[in-house]
Amino acid sequence: MALNKVWCALALGFLLPFSCAHTDFFTSIGHMTDLINTEKDLVVSLKDYIKAEESKLEQIKKWAEKLDQLTATATKDPEGFLGHPVNAFKLMKRLNTEWGELESLVLKDMSDGFISNMTIQRQFFPNDEDQTGAAKALLRLQDTYNLDTDTLSRGNLPGVKHKSFLTAEDCFELGKIAYTEADYYHTELWMEQALKQLDEGEVSSADKVYILDYLSYAVYQQGDLGKAMALTKRLLELDPEHQRANGNMKYFEYIMAKEKEGNKSSTDSEEQEKETEVKKKDYLPERRKYEMLCRGEGLKMTPRRQKRLFCRYYDGNRNPRYILGPVKQEDEWDKPRIVRFLDIISDEEIETVKELAKPRLSRATVHDPETGKLTTAHYRVSKSAWLSGYESPVVSRINTRIQDLTGLDVSTAEELQVANYGVGGQYEPHFDFARKDEPDAFKELGTGNRIATWLFYMSDVSAGGATVFPEVGASVWPRKGTAVFWYNLFPSGEGDYSTRHAACPVLVGNKWVSNKWLHERGQEFRRPCTLSELE
Repeated sequence: MALNKVWCALALGFLLPFSCAHTDFFTSIGHMTDLINTEKDLVVSLKDYIKAEESKLEQIKKWAEKLDQLTATATKDPEGFLGHPVNAFKLMKRLNTEWGELESLVLKDMSDGFISNMTIQRQFFPNDEDQTGAAKALLRLQDTYNLDTDTLSRGNLPGVKHKSFLTAEDCFELGKIAYTEADYYHTELWMEQALKQLDEGEVSSADKVYILDYLSYAVYQQGDLGKAMALTKRLLELDPEHQRANGNMKYFEYIMAKEKEGNKSSTDSEEQEKETEVKKKDYLPERRKYEMLCRGEGLKMTPRRQKRLFCRYYDGNRNPRYILGPVKQEDEWDKPRIVRFLDIISDEEIETVKELAKPRLSRATVHDPETGKLTTAHYRVSKSAWLSGYESPVVSRINTRIQDLTGLDVSTAEELQVANYGVGGQYEPHFDFARKDEPDAFKELGTGNRIATWLFYMSDVSAGGATVFPEVGASVWPRKGTAVFWYNLFPSGEGDYSTRHAACPVLVGNKWVSNKWLHERGQEFRRPCTLSELE
């Protein structure tokens, strides 16, 4: 055990850089677009610098060619050449004046403009945390959509317009980032992919020795001692003098010998493993359902249940605004009842809402059940903004539309929340309503619990990005210009736990949504209470 601690200490302190950073990638597509424009500006600046350097070299080249011819002639007959008074004068002039001008030209720094632009733009560059977050987003997509490393590395994703691939160096970087998070499972996957690409002949700056160093440790941490030894042997074939690998090999051989003697892990370790296994069993069912639903592998309704789902023209229970022009409505699910409204928000309205929201987009928040205040959370990765009906007639018109079609009072609702889910953006399984153990969740609002949710889809998504309900097996896929609606509470005021839902990670493309959370206050006569708790 002591040796194990020493080896781990060497591995963490000397083998590789180690950090305990816990970051996530919160950048929306809107902000990523700004970065592309920044990079484009830098490329233009770089090309201008290259042109300036080329112009400078061209001048030097012409000067060199002219003098090459002149000196070739002069050195054949120096005395005869200098016998001409003009040649004598020009020699003096060149050496006294023109060579000095050439020296100034050679020393002239043409990079000032480019460096100045770089300095200005650098303030908008992503930092180490952003890069780590982007890598974690890729790993999250890999897990959720069951993508192998080779598929991701080759960029073979559904619905992509601009195919891109990962180099061995990129794979190595992903593996390193996984390592710093003590995620040895993904460290192994990506280090193996980097090694595979190098073995296939890819020219790269990535070093097999470094890759094998990370890989052997990641494999060891996962308990595969035999594979760790094989990888370390391969490392030593490449670098026989590798001090750490030689030390590790001795340690592996020592452990292997101890195992052969039958001295394996203690009873305490076995009990700990059982506890871990129980925890995994408790955790995995919802996670598995969530990921299956995100992949479109959810439960299928029986034909009998499907027959109960209809599409219709809906007039908002004889609302005057919709009697002559009803909207299209279709059932998405029966219990809980989820309905979708089609062509319910126009492209023009969508663009207005997005333009209003873009300058305000910030890391999306959730209600902290203990404090009742908004806070960020690792399980919600998106950017959001809040829009009031007072600031735009478009937002006001949208609020009125929600009220007319739901029959609920929006005066006590929260403002329209606009969210943009970029690379790997998601919102893991959650409830929109406050549970009984969270009595102060919406206390500051003073409008009661969230009775219902209205969700606009303001973009199509090339792949991923579904809204899923793990408790019942429902998957609702984004369709631009539509909205879905469901009640979070029964008429009795009790929470409907079957409405637990999640926003799946965006695999390809980006996802714009806006939602309205309607509250209990003001609905007393619009949706009266029932005597039954679950009705």
